[in-house]
Amino acid sequence: MRTRRNLMIGGGGLLLAGAAATWLGLRDMGSMQDYTAAVTALRAALPARPKAADLIRFATLAANSHNTQAWTFHAEARSITLAPDRTRATPVVDPDDHHLFVSLGCAAENLSIAAASRGLPGRLQFYARGGGVVRFSYADGAAVDTDLSDVIALRQSTRGMYDGSTLTSAELDRLAMAARLPGVDLILMTDHGQMAKLADLIAAANTAQIADPAFMAELKHWMRFNPRDAINAGDGLFSATTGNPVMPDWLGQMMLDWAYTSKSENTSNAAKIASSAGLAVFVAAKQDAEHWVKVGRACQRFALQATAMGLKHAFLNQPVEVAALRPALASLIGLPGRRPDLVMRFGRGAAMPYAARRPVSAVMV
Repeated sequence: MRTRRNLMIGGGGLLLAGAAATWLGLRDMGSMQDYTAAVTALRAALPARPKAADLIRFATLAANSHNTQAWTFHAEARSITLAPDRTRATPVVDPDDHHLFVSLGCAAENLSIAAASRGLPGRLQFYARGGGVVRFSYADGAAVDTDLSDVIALRQSTRGMYDGSTLTSAELDRLAMAARLPGVDLILMTDHGQMAKLADLIAAANTAQIADPAFMAELKHWMRFNPRDAINAGDGLFSATTGNPVMPDWLGQMMLDWAYTSKSENTSNAAKIASSAGLAVFVAAKQDAEHWVKVGRACQRFALQATAMGLKHAFLNQPVEVAALRPALASLIGLPGRRPDLVMRFGRGAAMPYAARRPVSAVMV
């Protein structure tokens, strides 16, 4: 799942960065038009009779941590195997590969839904061999899940402000029903007092992370500051997807050091939570790779259902990433002794530029 790094730069800083780039005559950063064309091409409609590569393309549009796309796909007759790509792991923020397997589950669910929508229903199975893989085996059958498949290409982690409107009980029930999966609990939080308490935990975790040089170094590694770099890499966290300006990499790195502070991030996150209709917390029944994959599957279904309902979502995973704060989060959601896996906010808001993805050829082995 794409994590919540916002690179929120104050208004004065935004103007300064843009003016500096223009004044210095900096160019060759690519254009947003080219970037949009590149990301749109990978979101083309799924063919009526998809090949394995078409299904894998839709799988790669899943949420994933830091947009590292830490997965590989191996296609055989009537099966596709998903495996973690640990060369793309994030050992500082994700030392036990939790997010890696959650991301794998998100991709696996996209794959299953896309195939089922084209009359190729199948079964997802986790195997512990090789450190953990997911195999999707499919056969011909009736087309199902077309409503969710139709929005796979539209889903995005939207890290802007939402409009503050609430959801009805029926809408919340639809979200919960979509995410229902054995082995995963979902807690929906819509009370603003409770949401504010969770915002405090997010702020505490965010402050700890930003104070950690290793965390910041890892985050910088995955930041992309201009369309050219984002297209060429096909991965990472592109500043434009959060409404921030494009700039040369060297300037972006400098601005990140100057403007990405715990104070600015905590203020921004508090406002975004207040603008949301609610918060969703996913908790696995067990803490192992198999159940983390299940969390990813449930999370992806929640996100797709939200998209189908015209809602947006974004991750705020700081208090599950900082181990010392997990017990407080578990108590807040009424599950003491458990380990929370994901925190997501949701609501109505405007779309942002889509994140880049690598070509299918780069992930097939």
